[in-house]
Amino acid sequence: MNTKFCLILVLFSFISSFGQTGNKILFDATKAEMAGNADWVIDADAHNIYFNSTTHLPYASSGSSGASNPQKTPTPAQSGITSTTTEDYWQGAISYWGVDCAKKGYVVESLPFNGAITFGNTSNPQDLSNYKAFVVAEPNMLFSSAEKTALLNFVAAGGGLFMIADHDVSDRNYDGYDAPHIWNDLMTTNSVAQNPFGITFDYVDISGTYSNVANLPTDPILHGTAGNVTKVQWANGTTMTLNTTNNSSVKGVVFKTGTSGTTNVLCAYATYGLGKVVAVGDSSIIDDGTGDTNDTLYDGYISDAAGNHQKIIMNMTIWLMTATLANPTFQADETFFAIYPNPTEAKQIEVSFSLLEQENTSIKIYDSLGRLVKEELFSDLNSGINHQTIDASTLESGVYFCKLVTPSQTKTLRVVLK
Repeated sequence: MNTKFCLILVLFSFISSFGQTGNKILFDATKAEMAGNADWVIDADAHNIYFNSTTHLPYASSGSSGASNPQKTPTPAQSGITSTTTEDYWQGAISYWGVDCAKKGYVVESLPFNGAITFGNTSNPQDLSNYKAFVVAEPNMLFSSAEKTALLNFVAAGGGLFMIADHDVSDRNYDGYDAPHIWNDLMTTNSVAQNPFGITFDYVDISGTYSNVANLPTDPILHGTAGNVTKVQWANGTTMTLNTTNNSSVKGVVFKTGTSGTTNVLCAYATYGLGKVVAVGDSSIIDDGTGDTNDTLYDGYISDAAGNHQKIIMNMTIWLMTATLANPTFQADETFFAIYPNPTEAKQIEVSFSLLEQENTSIKIYDSLGRLVKEELFSDLNSGINHQTIDASTLESGVYFCKLVTPSQTKTLRVVLK
């Protein structure tokens, strides 16, 4: 068996494994989420993290004071959590969120400050392929090029990414970058796709209570199993601007002004490839008021906005963890090619495929009589997982055949437009 074939089979196994790891959530602690007055961890048994004044990078000290140093597995064991367990079962500023996740049956872990963000690295026991969702609450350090590729491929392959930002000029470790700039850098400076989620965090600092909720009676974020969301309270947060051209699925659900549109968005979500993303513009809404005693913390998760923050955070979590996208049919010889959902009622066809190397690619749509009715050409797509949206607005309902053509492969899948 050749090396390329082995690599693709391994990649395919990661994509297929999301069904087996569908109850595991990883909370990041590698991007200085503990710097300054932040303590965005579910549990920490040690508080000995410091930040180098020159490099602004975290390091552990043998001292007994300092910022939180979360370990991989929270203690006590989450097997002891029941429906009546309180948030102080664990020691972190977002322990309430973690306990709520455990009550839903999700397994939660932390990625320690010296852990690695990877996707497809079998030597890393905390590789993203082992989790259904990855939570990054107010990152304070830039993602590396390799980490950006890992994050975007993780989502494209079926993972869920929870993005939490904060206000402009919220640089807690003084390295020159704050959460809005770091998230925007991920989405605009990577080797995978330009603004793949259709989300840009604005460089503003706002505070207030906002009841501008979209009129979407069946929306899973606003009216999910955790409850109905009627308002949010921002305490120095930011807004978002959405780009439906880059990602037609992106949707705002709570706004600073108005109840619809693509600007002044406070909470949003989208699909990308086979996965999902959610985005929130303020980190104060996850703070449960406990955690590192060296920090100034307050209860935004329950006390602010009359408990609505707990509802929207958990609705977002549950949505990320729920496999709502139709299961695609993969063809795993040396590459894969998938269409989802299929059948589709949308006037667009969402396709994901893998490439062994950078190459020109075309997607051709044929009707049931074998006539070419649509063709899209893409130049020099990157190797690995790719996602494209094909405009099908001119096509009538019926059965079509979608053909992937590259210099190294040809694959055809049947697609039904309703």
